[in-house]
Amino acid sequence: MPSAEMTPASMHEPEPVRPATAEPVRPTSEDEIARAGSELIGGPLGRRALLGTSWWTPVRVVALVAIGMFALGLVQKAPCYHSAWFFGASSQYTHACYSDIPHLYQGRGFADHLVPYFDKLPDDMSGGMGYLEYPVLTGVFMEVASWLTPHSGGIQQQEQWYWFVNAGMLLVCAAVIAVCAARTHRRRPWDGLLVALAPAFVLTATINWDLLAVALTAAAMLMWSRSRPVAFGVLLGLATAAKLYPVFLLGPLFVLCWRAGKWRELTQAVAGTAIAWFVVNAPVMLFAFQGWSKFYTFSQERGVDFGSFWLIWAQNSSNPPSTGFVNTAATVLVVLCFLGIAALTFTAPRRPRFAQLAFLVVAAFILTNKVYSPQYVLWLVPLAVLARPKWRDFLIWQAGEIAYFLGIWMYLAYTTSGDAHKGLPTHGYHWAIVLHLAGTLYLCAVVVRDILMPERDVVRRSGDDDPSGGVLDGAQDVFVLGTAAHPPRHAAHIEVPQVDWGRPLPPSSEVRSL
Repeated sequence: MPSAEMTPASMHEPEPVRPATAEPVRPTSEDEIARAGSELIGGPLGRRALLGTSWWTPVRVVALVAIGMFALGLVQKAPCYHSAWFFGASSQYTHACYSDIPHLYQGRGFADHLVPYFDKLPDDMSGGMGYLEYPVLTGVFMEVASWLTPHSGGIQQQEQWYWFVNAGMLLVCAAVIAVCAARTHRRRPWDGLLVALAPAFVLTATINWDLLAVALTAAAMLMWSRSRPVAFGVLLGLATAAKLYPVFLLGPLFVLCWRAGKWRELTQAVAGTAIAWFVVNAPVMLFAFQGWSKFYTFSQERGVDFGSFWLIWAQNSSNPPSTGFVNTAATVLVVLCFLGIAALTFTAPRRPRFAQLAFLVVAAFILTNKVYSPQYVLWLVPLAVLARPKWRDFLIWQAGEIAYFLGIWMYLAYTTSGDAHKGLPTHGYHWAIVLHLAGTLYLCAVVVRDILMPERDVVRRSGDDDPSGGVLDGAQDVFVLGTAAHPPRHAAHIEVPQVDWGRPLPPSSEVRSL
């Protein structure tokens, strides 16, 4: 049974020292896939290249690539924009270009100028939903887009305009996400290209409004990396007002600040989150409580749905689990995962990086949840880039997500095409779910390995400690469990030099790319 220890700083390794130079890490020098891919634009950056002398800074390049890739995603939706959203039961699925946005323009009352949360939706319009089932800040985003949409012409034309206006607003969110990912790790701006070029990011960006919460979360991560806990809290509170998942980031922050003794900064972050969330929600909560609470009641009452392992169980069982059982079981599973992540934090040989734990908690929520919509991958993309900026692992995970993206639309095409049976039958769709789950579990396993064997962590191998950690970066531990205060003992042994935390490796050292 491990024992808790209040450990003085002298028992741990000396405080990390920043590298003498702040030269950005070149991905072509440490990542074999990035090196091979660079041949398309002339090959890896040379040793004598003059950095910082051109307008084409890494952040600007990342932002422009993100905008270009987002535009390609709009092109991919073109078949639906012109006809598939409006004609044919299955054509929007066979073209894999479905989006909630045009359908909810009329289905949630925006075409009729109904006020979200305050005006009840007619049953024939909303399918008995009653009120808008999205968190308040997302509802505001949807309403603003409705104000900018011309309410003239036929309903099809209005829905096209509504999707196009939303796409423009979501483009801003996508650029913010890419820029924040590029700037969070000061010495690794080129990692932002992983976000900008992520295939699943491009394909799912305009399915729903998730990019708003993702952008606010990415901005919050950037503020924490700059040691600004109040700004982090405010942005995280706004993100939570747009989607529930961002609030889970306070869990990793709690255990990391506990291990490092950073209680003041944690308090500021939590207070900022709570106040920002309350300021956004309070007016609707006080004056339209029934509409405000719809998001929470809908989440509770919703049955087993697409993309989860619960669906595989339900569709292969003669006695499928009830919604109440799944709610309870999913809650127990995610709590156990969170407790496991907390135990990992306190027992790891080196305090985990904030981005690593942030990725793990959101991934745990996704894996155990009773529904997985294809756009939920957007929640993980920037966190995955910060947690494990390695092209090989990232693309393995993305391959699983692309398989799921195609699988769900082909399955819906199969179920909506009648006797024609166009698309993927139920068992084929189950395999698509398995690929998504396996890809996410694989990336989680690699991140956990990096935590247990820090010398394999790509970020720390380049000489940094926790560049997304803000006040945690280079901080001494004050509370650990068991053997965490002692030199790491690894289950697997590899012939690589031990990392001197925060110091660059000697020029002669060679670390095998993993």
